[in-house]
Amino acid sequence: MKRVIIIGAGEGGSALLEVLSETDQLEVLGVVDKDPNSVGKLKCIELNIPLYKDWHTAVNKLAPIDVIIEVTGDQQVYDDLRHYLKNDPITVIPSSIASIMFYLMEEKEILIEEVKNHNDKMNNILNSTHDGMIAIDGDEKITLINKRAEEMTSLSAKDVIGQKIRDVMATSKLPRVLRTKTIERNRKQTLSSNRAIITTRVPMFSNGQLIGALGVFRDITEIVKMAEEVTNLKSIQTMLEAIIYSSDDAISVVDEKGIGLLINPAYTRITGLTEDQVIGKPATTDISEGESMHMQVLQTKRAVRGAKMKVGPYRKDVIVNVAPVIVDDTLKGSVGVIHDMSEMEELTHELERAKQIIRTLEAKYHFEDIIGGSTELTFAIQQAKVAAGTPASIFLRGESGTGKELFAHAIHNESNRKYNKFIRVNCAAISETLLESELFGYEEGAFSGAKRGGKKGFFEEANNGSIFLDEIGELSPNMQAKLLRVLQEHEIVRVGGAKPVEIDVRVIAATNVDMENRIAEKEFRSDLYYRLNRMPIYIPSLRERKEDLLDLSLHLISKLNQDYGRNVEGVANDALSKLVKYDWPGNVRELENILGRAMIHMNYTDKVIKTTHLPLLSDKEVANKTVLPQTEHQLTEKTLQEMMEDQEKKILTQALEQNKGNKTKTAQMLSVSVRNLYYKLDKYGL
Repeated sequence: MKRVIIIGAGEGGSALLEVLSETDQLEVLGVVDKDPNSVGKLKCIELNIPLYKDWHTAVNKLAPIDVIIEVTGDQQVYDDLRHYLKNDPITVIPSSIASIMFYLMEEKEILIEEVKNHNDKMNNILNSTHDGMIAIDGDEKITLINKRAEEMTSLSAKDVIGQKIRDVMATSKLPRVLRTKTIERNRKQTLSSNRAIITTRVPMFSNGQLIGALGVFRDITEIVKMAEEVTNLKSIQTMLEAIIYSSDDAISVVDEKGIGLLINPAYTRITGLTEDQVIGKPATTDISEGESMHMQVLQTKRAVRGAKMKVGPYRKDVIVNVAPVIVDDTLKGSVGVIHDMSEMEELTHELERAKQIIRTLEAKYHFEDIIGGSTELTFAIQQAKVAAGTPASIFLRGESGTGKELFAHAIHNESNRKYNKFIRVNCAAISETLLESELFGYEEGAFSGAKRGGKKGFFEEANNGSIFLDEIGELSPNMQAKLLRVLQEHEIVRVGGAKPVEIDVRVIAATNVDMENRIAEKEFRSDLYYRLNRMPIYIPSLRERKEDLLDLSLHLISKLNQDYGRNVEGVANDALSKLVKYDWPGNVRELENILGRAMIHMNYTDKVIKTTHLPLLSDKEVANKTVLPQTEHQLTEKTLQEMMEDQEKKILTQALEQNKGNKTKTAQMLSVSVRNLYYKLDKYGL
């Protein structure tokens, strides 16, 4: 805990004292103010903190001291403090910085209060719904049980939260959903000897990882008893009407022809339509936008859940669940339940906006997200963790698709800068004319169309955080010189400006090109390279760590299951053997592509990727290997692909000779990217 003295007990000092007194990291030892009747006097008495007239006395009497916060705004006081304490390891914070601290603390309290209010609203929604809800995490421990679920299960949230669900509810099938990762809709379940429910169970995922399962259920005990005891259709209808009228959810019932039979008061409240406007009218009468789910259910005899539409004269946004009514295997009509989603959609929208803002302020991945246990990858991760603990620039080297950005995220999150911004920049994706203003910002009027008041660049946005410069090898010589100045001087100058702006940013650079060769060809500055290359980390290609193929494949399959709505469980041994034999020039990105294509060609009943599902993995598999017909001018057993590669090699050789070995000019002449050219030169050993 830091020991603090506040100099100045006016309104600002008093307010700052009140905020600091509530923190666990700081201990306010005393307050100094020459005015004995200052605003902060009563606050000091209330908090039992001594008030001094002279800061010399306070400093000498309260030693040792870690921090002195000067809030008087008197520059002479600040200068005297700095001079007096120049030989002491005491941090002196001027009033300008103190005001910023106070503002940030206030902002934090406001944000915490907003989050609390938002959580309260969500809890109110969950606890006011007529459906019971129980959620478990990946360890089968209960994480959520709402009021309605407590009533139906006779369980108490305070007693069961954190408990294994098997220990408190032996009949629960949520653990099965964790294992199968499959949605189970409208399943009947018995909670006890005298209570039955209809439940829907769904697995919950986050970033492709299974994090738990949720069960939503409704008590159907009375309906089941009525179905067992009453055989007369009129009696059943009367009882169902009573249930429907007592429901807080809007309910509508139509006959087998789609003509309205029944609505409840909640239906009129939500849609604004009365019985006269619905009963005896077609099922489409209440719809303002969308198709009639009643008519769809009557045609297909299958239930529909979660259909969005607008209903009534006020075009109310609702979610509709509709199920067929079948008696003795005969369709008698359908029943629909309408949920008003306006408030929930508004809250969901606000939550998504908050998530988007948060995502721009932080890196998403950690070292735990990097899949694989090979020696090569483990060594790279160990290097990266060591590098994360230093302030040095980091240079990530490796082929395209090996996960350099993933490492950059993890390094930032492992460092002491993790609570500050992480900015990502693809140097090859931004034109040179825009890159300077994007990196360093610009002043108002710097160029035609410049934003009023100017604009911060990526380096200023990342101040006290990290900036990830991907494809650094594609920078022009002009930008290389400007980046070198930033690394040397720790300051930037905006486009159109003259005043340097100090920054504290850790640079994480990445490339997949041969930087040493580019330096030799004078295409990249050696002094910039040595500045960036303080902590070089080589990320192995997939062909160098094939023992990680199985773990990577399972991880990617889980992710692709979410994208494609599938339930593939793994890879067969013969298919895995085929994957291991391939050299993977596209690395993990290519592996994801191959697995995705395989899943597209699988039947929905298939659970395991087999060799027959995999696309062709190499040129040799694609080429026609039959011997070409012999002629008097040509005798060859080469495939078409091999002959095309021979011709491509000749063209590359001639182009290099014509441009005297200059690879940039060669790439321009052949209309290919420099990266693609380097790949082909490496492929043919040129």
